[in-house]
Order: sequence, then structure tokens, then C-alpha cells
Amino acid sequence: MQTSLKTGITFICFFLLVAGYARSPAELVNPFIGTDNYGNTHPGATLPWGMVSVCPFNVTEKTVGFDGKGVKTSSYVYGGGPITGFAHVNLSGVGCPDHGVIQFMPARGNIRELYRDHSSAYRDEKARPGYYAVFLDDYGISAEMTATLRTGLSRYTFPEGPNHILFDLGAGLGDQRGACIMTLTGEEVTGFCTVGNFCHGHKGNRLVYFVAKFSRKADEYGIWSNDFLYPGYNRKTVGDQVGAYLSFNCRQGETILVKTGISWVSIDNARENLEAEQTGFDFDAIRQQATGSWNHELAKIRVSGGVNDDHIKFYTALYHCLLHPNILQDVNGQYPAMNSNEILQTCSDRYTVFSLWDTYRSLHPLLTLVYPERQLDMVRSMLDMYRENGWLPKWELQGTETWVMVGDPASIVIADTYRKGLRDFDIGLAYEAMKKAAVTPRAANPMRPGIDEYLERGFIPLETKKVWGALSTTLEYNLADWNIAQIAGILQQNEDEDHFRKRSLSYRRFYDPEYGMLRPRNADGTFLEPFDTNLGNNFEPSPGYVEGTPWQYTFFVPHDIPGLMHLMGGKNKFVSKLQHVFDTDLFSMTNEPDIAYPYLFSQVRGEEWRSQKEVRKCISRWFNTTPAGLPGNDDTGTLSAWLVFSMMGLYPDCPGKPEYTLVSPVFDETEITLNRDFYPGEKFRIETIKKTPDSYRIDRIKLNSKTIPCMISHRQLTDGGVLNVRLSGESDKR
Repeated sequence: MQTSLKTGITFICFFLLVAGYARSPAELVNPFIGTDNYGNTHPGATLPWGMVSVCPFNVTEKTVGFDGKGVKTSSYVYGGGPITGFAHVNLSGVGCPDHGVIQFMPARGNIRELYRDHSSAYRDEKARPGYYAVFLDDYGISAEMTATLRTGLSRYTFPEGPNHILFDLGAGLGDQRGACIMTLTGEEVTGFCTVGNFCHGHKGNRLVYFVAKFSRKADEYGIWSNDFLYPGYNRKTVGDQVGAYLSFNCRQGETILVKTGISWVSIDNARENLEAEQTGFDFDAIRQQATGSWNHELAKIRVSGGVNDDHIKFYTALYHCLLHPNILQDVNGQYPAMNSNEILQTCSDRYTVFSLWDTYRSLHPLLTLVYPERQLDMVRSMLDMYRENGWLPKWELQGTETWVMVGDPASIVIADTYRKGLRDFDIGLAYEAMKKAAVTPRAANPMRPGIDEYLERGFIPLETKKVWGALSTTLEYNLADWNIAQIAGILQQNEDEDHFRKRSLSYRRFYDPEYGMLRPRNADGTFLEPFDTNLGNNFEPSPGYVEGTPWQYTFFVPHDIPGLMHLMGGKNKFVSKLQHVFDTDLFSMTNEPDIAYPYLFSQVRGEEWRSQKEVRKCISRWFNTTPAGLPGNDDTGTLSAWLVFSMMGLYPDCPGKPEYTLVSPVFDETEITLNRDFYPGEKFRIETIKKTPDSYRIDRIKLNSKTIPCMISHRQLTDGGVLNVRLSGESDKR
């Protein structure tokens, strides 16, 4: 045992020396990346997959918008307006407003003025995984935050004199209405508030409960409701704009701490969470534990070589991948059932925040590979939602369905997970749920709008009511059906396999040989007229497409690229048309359906170098270490997962297919620690030999000393071993 421990320590020290730095993975993370340029991430203190995130709130209609319309979509924007509070329940990298609630704010001055406007200019921001700090200029107060899974801990350092801590339950991102201060004493505040108007169309509101305790008793306290202030009042107060304040006469430099437990079930559970995860007010110990949790998870992928900015980009992206989904259950196992007020109990982790139209493409495949124990519990959570609600999730949020975006993404995630060897869940029930969504008529099927027309014609016509993007939705159903066919084959449901496989190819009815593109059709079979190949630029609405252009959807048939090549007239024409997308700036890194396009060149032997070149260009162009370092909305880690995969030099370009396309790695060495409870291998190491620092073209790939093409199966990877990639200089092909 001692020999093994010494060996491990020696390896870690050697790794740090080779990498050229002596910092842990958590120290390389910059949480401010993605907080500008509509990345919609936040720098708040949180844990991997944690329920709580203590985040500065600084947005107004003037500082951040979605599509320039002045809609607040993130709790925080780098360089935004003054800080108005620190929220305890937040979303990262989403495109619609919700959460940003249970806001606390330290302040000083006249309470009668402060409760209406307690904002402050700020400076000296610092953020690390599990920690955030800032100085509030208007009040001369230092504020620091850290967190456990279900609780937050804030430390405020006050100047001499009267100071206050304000609890604003009426503030947040969405249009939620209703909050309550249940109890208020000089040492504790309890209550709840409402969330649940995601994308302004979701009506399934939830209550989020809290218990906050203070490190010392307040000298005075009171409540406000709308425009009225009630000093000394401590009874239950309900309203849309309610809050509480606690006042303290402080010595110069005195610190007061607030620890807060959160629950989606009850105040009693919030208290139990708080008592279980924080026994005192030891800020430094909680912060150290948070850092340790992040290092434990981030260190499952080790990289060395390359420049320091590459390490920052990589580990920040991996960090973003672990923010969502989140655990939903309390320490006692209780959680709110899907789409009901029933309280259920689980013995494992129940997850929430499933932005599946985005995450099925890259995030869930990354979790399957590196964090299989988490991914398995996420699939089990999806199946529990089916048991409770009758349908798999689509865009689930705290046990409610928002019905945002299109397609049938849960079927793809489940099939991808199962085909990659994570099979400890009820596949029979999963298949039942997948098939139900695929065959049930629209009148009884909320999952698949346009299903009647899809079943009748094989495609969804433009005239179909209540369908967003008839062509895009059809393509999503095609990919889901192909994945259902794969599971049907495994379960020996041969007729179903054949049926769903054929259905998955109906995208071909959209192919227009005149343009060589997928073009929307009317119910009578005629194509959309007039037709502009640049429809939908900059996410503008366009008939038939969802947040994209014809160029960005024409290649979105990852399960049948050979068939698309045939329609286009062969491999050469396919490559030429795809290259045109990149050469004329028609590719969008912010649009999920085409984020796999740089990898599609590798489907044609001899053209793999194009994928290697375009992926490297995308990494350089679209990602950096500034607050604007994401190309757009991170979509709960989807773009970040793309970057993690791409910098390692592999990508799952067809969700549901257990294989990865290989491109040139950024780092000299990458090592993935495999979970031996799920995979036979212990480590998978990628070694890169470069002719020049800018080399991107692969000269040769060997897996465990055997030459292989630019493709590796999931089984080959998880068996462990060494992938040796030799890069030549710049390609002479342009």
C-alpha cells in the first residue's frame, strides 16, 4: 500500500512538472469564461452537479438580452450592471430566463431606501470552482461565497457601524410570482419563493424552500412587502415583492456569516440539508472541501503539454460540463415527483435540468465516457420520470416539463448510453417509453408534435399546426427513430427494427437535387417557394428550420451520411459542398445541429485531413480565455463538451453510435481515468508526437502499437491502453 501511494504521488509530481505548471485542475479553471457574448454561464460558487450555486446577480434589461430583445437570461454578465444580490438557485448556459432566486445582499445605510434599491458598484472580483469573492464599492463590504451540494455559505466583512443583510425574495430572472417569509428571528430566516416560467411558456411552477442561519444574532430585523416596511415584524408574510432585513452594529472588519440550506420539498428538508452539510460556520473548511470536490472530478482527465491558455480553456470547459444536470433529492432522499405535487423518495441520485435537445449531442456522451456512474443515474432519473408522468423528459426543470425545443432527445440519450455498455437500468421499460412517443397519435402525444403527419407522409409538411420547424423536427425524429431501431435490434424486436430504420431515412424526401440541399415541403409535395439558402441567419425565424439555416441542416443526418452522399452525387460532391460551408462562413459553432460538421469529412477516406484542419480552426476561432470565450449560449455544457472532446482529439459525431472520430489532439498527452466499475480498462492515454507546435494533420495513429484509421470504438477506448498519434506539418492541400 505504501509503495502504491508513493508511486501515485511521484506520478502526480512528474505530471505537474511535464505540464509546465504546479497547479491543480481547479486552479486552472476560470469561471468568468462564458459570462459575456451570451454564453450565459455564471461565476458563482457551486459543486459538481450541485443543487445550490451562490452567484452574483447584476443583470438588467439594459445589460443583457436574448436576441437583443432585453430579456434577462442569466444571473450575471461580466461587466454588467451593479450587483443587486447573491442568488442561491441559478442556471448556467441556458437561453431562457428562470431562477436567479433567494437573493441575499449585504448593505449599509437607511433601510427605508435600501429595501427599494440595494444595488452596488463592485470591483476586485475573484472566482474559482466553489468560491466567489467581490468588494462592494458603495458599502465598503467584502463578500465571499462558497457551497456544499445543497447549501451555500456567505462571509461578509463589514466596516464599522450599522450594517444590514437583506433577503429579497421578489427578485429573479423569470416572471415568477409569489414568495413567503415564514419565520424571522435575529438568528434565522425561513421561507420559499416561486420559480417556473422558463421561456415564458412553461406554467409548471415549483416552490423552492430555504433556511438561513447567522453566525451572530442581529440587533434589529424586519420585513418588507411591496412598498411597505415593517420594522420588528416577524410573522408570516406573503406577496410578490417580499423580503426581510437583519441589522448589525459592527466593529471595523467584523465578519458575519450566513449559511443557507435549499430544498425543493419543504422548509423542514432545507433545515435537514443545512444541518447535515454544515455543522458550524467554518468558511475556510467548506471552501477547501469544495475545491477538493472539484479537483477530484476534474482530475479524471489529465492533460500535459501545450500552452497555458489551452489548459485554462480545457479545464474551464470540463468544469462547465459538470454544472448540470443537478441533484434534486434532499439528504433524506425526498424529491418532488415529475409534474405533480407528490413527494417521493430515492436511494440513489435523482437528477434535474435536462436540456436534452442540446446535451444529447456531446454532454451526455462525455459523461458516459468519463463519469459513467453519473450518467447511469441520469438515465435512471429519466425512466423514473416516465414512471411518474407517462413520458420521458424533453426539457425537464425541477420535476416539471417545459416542452422547449423539438425532437425526441431522451430516446437518443438512452440508446447511446445502453449501446456504450451502461446497462444497469430497465431497458424493457426504456424501450416501452421510446416506442410510445414514436407511435402514439398526436391527440395523446405531447412529446412529438406533428407525429400524425410524420407517420402518414414520412415527413412533416410546412402547413402542420403547432410544429416549430417542420424540416428540423422531422430530422430530429429521424435520428430518434434510428436510435430506437438500434435498441429494437438488441432486444430482437425485428419487425420494429426494420420499421424504425426505414422511418429514420425519410429525410430523403426533403432532398432537392436543384439545390443539393434539404428543403422544406408542403403537404402536396411541392417544395417551399421562394427558397433562400440563407434563411434563418443569426437565429432569425425561418419556415421549416429551428434556429438555423438550410446550410446548417442539410448535413444533419449523422446516422446516414453514406445515404446523403449518394443523394448529393457521390463522395466528391459531398466533400466539396461541406467544404463550401466552412470556406464561406456558413458554419455556426453556436448551432447544435451542425457542431459535428467539422468531423464529417472523415467519413470519406483520404479526406480526414479536412476534419483535422477544421476542428483545429474552430477551437482557435470560437474559444478563448476571456469572458467572451464561448461562441454563444453554452446550453448547459453542450459547447463546452464539444471543446473537451475536440481538444482531446476525438468526437462522437453520431449520437447513438458507440464510436468516435479521431482528429489531432491539442495536448502532448491526455489521460482519461476510466471507472473500473463500468469499464475493463484503468486508463486510456493519448500521446501526440508533433512535427511543429501548429501541426494538425495526422500522419499515423496506433492503438496499443497497432495502426488504426481515424476512428475508434467505445469498447476499444474503454478497454484502456495507449493511442499514439503522430502529426506531420501543415497540409499542402488547401
